[in-house]
Amino acid sequence: MTSSTTVRSPLRLYGRSGELAALDTLLARLRDGSGSTLVLTAPPGLGRTALLRHTMDSYGDGPVLYAAATPAEQLLPYSGLHALLCSAPVPLPVVATDALRAGLAPTALLDLLRTLGARRPLLVCVDDAHVWDRDSRAALGFAARRLEPGLGVAVLISEAQRHGEQDAFGGLARLHPGPLDDHAATALIDRLTDGRTDPAVREELRRAAAGNPLILTAAAGRLTRDQLAGRAPLPRPLPGAERVLEAYAALLDSLPEDTRLLLLFAAAAQEHEPHEAGADGALLMRAGQVAGLDPGDLGPAERAGAVHDDGVRIRFTHPLLRTALLRRTPLARRRAVHVLLATLLDGPHRTLPRLVQRACAADRYDPALAEALARAAVAPRPHAERAVALARSAALSPDEALRGDRLAAAAEHAWLGGDPGRARDLLAQVRVVPAPGRAHYVRGLLALRDGPVADAREALLTAAALLAPRDAERTVEALIGAAEAAWAMGDAPACLDAWSRIPAPQPDPALERYRAGMYAVFGEGRRRREGGRVLLRGCLDSAAAATGDPAALLRTALAALVLGEIDAACRAGARALAAVRVHGPESLLPQALEHLAYGELRAGRHARARVHATEGLLAAHRLGQRNKAAHLHAVLALAASVEGGAAACAEHAEATAKDAGPHGLAQAATLATWAVARADLAEGRSAEAAARLFPLVGPGPLRGHFAARMLLAPCFVEAAVLAGRAPEAATVVEEFAVWTAGTADPQAPAQLARCRALLAPPQEADARYQEALAHHARAGGDFEGARTQLLYGQWLRRQRRTREARGPLRDALVAFERCGARVWAERASGELRAAGEAVSGNTDTGPLGLLTPQQERIARCVAQGATNREVAIRLSLSPRTVDHHLRNVFALLGVRSRVELARLLDRD
Repeated sequence: MTSSTTVRSPLRLYGRSGELAALDTLLARLRDGSGSTLVLTAPPGLGRTALLRHTMDSYGDGPVLYAAATPAEQLLPYSGLHALLCSAPVPLPVVATDALRAGLAPTALLDLLRTLGARRPLLVCVDDAHVWDRDSRAALGFAARRLEPGLGVAVLISEAQRHGEQDAFGGLARLHPGPLDDHAATALIDRLTDGRTDPAVREELRRAAAGNPLILTAAAGRLTRDQLAGRAPLPRPLPGAERVLEAYAALLDSLPEDTRLLLLFAAAAQEHEPHEAGADGALLMRAGQVAGLDPGDLGPAERAGAVHDDGVRIRFTHPLLRTALLRRTPLARRRAVHVLLATLLDGPHRTLPRLVQRACAADRYDPALAEALARAAVAPRPHAERAVALARSAALSPDEALRGDRLAAAAEHAWLGGDPGRARDLLAQVRVVPAPGRAHYVRGLLALRDGPVADAREALLTAAALLAPRDAERTVEALIGAAEAAWAMGDAPACLDAWSRIPAPQPDPALERYRAGMYAVFGEGRRRREGGRVLLRGCLDSAAAATGDPAALLRTALAALVLGEIDAACRAGARALAAVRVHGPESLLPQALEHLAYGELRAGRHARARVHATEGLLAAHRLGQRNKAAHLHAVLALAASVEGGAAACAEHAEATAKDAGPHGLAQAATLATWAVARADLAEGRSAEAAARLFPLVGPGPLRGHFAARMLLAPCFVEAAVLAGRAPEAATVVEEFAVWTAGTADPQAPAQLARCRALLAPPQEADARYQEALAHHARAGGDFEGARTQLLYGQWLRRQRRTREARGPLRDALVAFERCGARVWAERASGELRAAGEAVSGNTDTGPLGLLTPQQERIARCVAQGATNREVAIRLSLSPRTVDHHLRNVFALLGVRSRVELARLLDRD
């Protein structure tokens, strides 16, 4: 056996969490003295060698024997993380060495591994075992199957898929690494190119590589800067893909000729429908009959693992198999197959597929066929199919301007069908100057979901101006999109500007009420705002009779949120989600889930919001909508600030900030900051919470999002009062009172009464708290009511009305537990213990069991690094009281410093 040239230090592997977990398990068993065998089987280029090297790099507990990728003659040692594989033979026992050189006798290899494994745990890694001769493979398989589990030898074998041969490794555990998903492929491209790749080029690289990391790595290293930046066209096929495609084609070479012809029919049939859908099995059988083939001729391809036939559709097991087959087939033969398929696609319901197949067979411009394709794409068909038809129509159009229009239309349908990468690729082919308005429109939609929203706004405003003379409907959609971009930016004047440009009155009464209502509500003047609210309520009334138009329902949901009609917002959001699931478009799915999740958050249904936001986040990643992903991370951060604690909240807030800053997503950033501040409040860090929120709710240019600021006000007032910043809180309460008077949000009156109670003198505070609780009783909502009960109980205890404090604190604890607010429940539990009531499930038998509840709370705050003054603010005590209790804590626990106290509590 011979070694490869080098073994590099640990690689970063993307999208391989499942495979890495299995390899970690193999190494963990080896370290415990238990052997096992695992075979990595995958097509070329999917990272088998990288996984093998990662395993060797991760194992530093004993010797590693490494067999290289060529037919081998000797086992070589792997000496560690940075060592090179040497080419000298290992000093093995003479008898074993002679036996191995004589032909890898099965028993000799088994005896050798037993001898080496008896000394200490041994890892054996064999790369590219498929290139070994048959006897060598048989010997390796024989030894691997017969190694005793307790021997301490782990064998890791890598091989490409082999078809039509006896499996030398049959019966051994296998792992099948698949192609990288879109998220992992994008991350790999960004790492390889230092994030300098144009989004359209990145999507085309991802599409062409079909998740193959070797193709991505090779292409990224050979493309020029201009090609990566989108200033020069990409070569086809991608540089570096040739070797992988040849390897895929070689997998098909052993199949019978008739089988390969059926596979060619399948590959050609996928031109007129989404590739992941596969080919129509009935169409292939008809084509096979015309060509004189037997239906059973597909069997060898199924047995070889090249295709999967479910009885209806026939799918290639990997997209690169189809690419390799088409690339290997002469152009004239491919055209003949397309002509045959076109003749078989008869009937009016197959007009569009028939025309696409005719277009694939065309060898020159054909204006008549191009026009027929464009007309067929207007009929109700899936967006992906219409995108294919329009792209083919563009390719057949000799007129540059008409070609640009059709490419832009194809890009729009690709976007609506959930394929932004294809949309960008189509837009990159538009050469006409100036670009058609529809191209600007699609670019604006793409940037709205996955780019700087300021750029999206400008592109959509430009599109509206260009489209206005001939496309009134799309002009309005572009202006609504521009308003949405301005909303995400937190730019109220820009929102008003976009709404004001929408021609009035609109023929759709609901859209006219929405346009005029939003413009009035966020404009100047109290009367004007009141009139705007009346118009928006009209949107809610008309929604009851509305059709299943998801865009209209999403506008209704937003109008309801602006009004504070939370239940109506949840109903409209749920209807919009149902409409998207049934009718599409796929591109709206993340937005529908975001709207519904946000409404559920406002309604206090945090668990439901988390479920919908999690689904939305997955959809946003799948569809390449990073801006929606940032908003959904913000929703999840808000849910975590109630349910999950500071760590989970901070994780989602950081994910929000990753794109919120570069893309100008002020709304997402505001919500994420609110979430982190609320998590601070849950853990008693009121000063930190007030510091985070003041720039968002206070005066000055750094204010938070114009539509979300007042939602943050109750949190800020609570944090500011507890942190000793009451004058700042009083100013915010005045503005919050004005906002409350104009909203239908059922929680707002209770929150206002709570804010006033926090600021009231002792003789008035009790009545204010009682007022807030009465509002909560009418509005419902466990979480907000429990927060008021908690603050009321704290205030009563501070007034030395300890017995009275237990009731509100007990109610707060129960309500927090009921709505899953774990950290808030712990805070209420601590307050209840400090009020002298034992709480079940909180008995502490460690060192802290020596302390009173008040002493324990002070000790935990100090261990977190808080000063005496900060502890006093956090727990509503005087600094002198904190100092007194802290001295007693030191004495009881036998510590002499804050550092020792922190260490003791960390061990507890």
